[in-house]
Amino acid sequence: MTEARESAGPNGTTHARHMPGTPCWVSLMVHEMAATQDFYGALFGWEFQPGPQQLGPYARALLDGHEVAGIGQLPPDRHLPIAWTPYFASADVDQTAETVRLSGGTVGVGPLDAAEAGRLAIASDTSGAVFGIWQVVAHPGTEITGVPGTPVWNELVTRDTQSVVKFYQGVFGYELVPTVSPDFDYVTLHIDGHPVAGVHGVGNTLPRDRGPHWLTYFEAADVDEAVRRVTELGGHLVEPAHDSPYGRVATVADPEGATFSLIHAVT
Repeated sequence: MTEARESAGPNGTTHARHMPGTPCWVSLMVHEMAATQDFYGALFGWEFQPGPQQLGPYARALLDGHEVAGIGQLPPDRHLPIAWTPYFASADVDQTAETVRLSGGTVGVGPLDAAEAGRLAIASDTSGAVFGIWQVVAHPGTEITGVPGTPVWNELVTRDTQSVVKFYQGVFGYELVPTVSPDFDYVTLHIDGHPVAGVHGVGNTLPRDRGPHWLTYFEAADVDEAVRRVTELGGHLVEPAHDSPYGRVATVADPEGATFSLIHAVT
């Protein structure tokens, strides 16, 4: 992980990257690490270098020499859902992990040190959605955002927003900004007035085989072309490309089934 000062939300708003509660990293744990690196390397132009090994083999993904994400190897005996996991910044990961427990969530891994990169924990909220907590140790280098191949937004997909937003507010101090619409259940999570993540209630359309989960959006120069590349590389389409108020967007899955969205964001 590297230090970055600002990151853009889906509407182009910037915010301090490592302010507690802001998404500061995304990570994917898979069974076939080399094949997964080949997929994302071909899709996004990522290159890879070794990262912290505390949880097993792990590589940092780089774009033009800047770290943008991480991919790790699951132990052969761990049959966990393959999913992109966002990490939220914390000034004290041990204290945040204790707050997760006191708020009804679960801490599944850590807190533990991750070499020079900082200290982390992996937790789940009251609905079962998995997320990470990262206490970043600042070191030289900056992360890039807002260009193709970089994460630009994280969104919790759940049955209804009200059942879980109070949990995140209690853990990270978010300001809750609901969308006023009778047929669209959405709450944007803000820090100091800036949007940092979203919670989308989808009711009974939530996939039964996945349950509540975090969804990461990656910037794409051309969403339709990126979707075509995903299928060529062995992934598949989950939700066709369509225009939204924030730009053209599609949801896809990689060859191991990790779901993510592609967006050409409106700036």
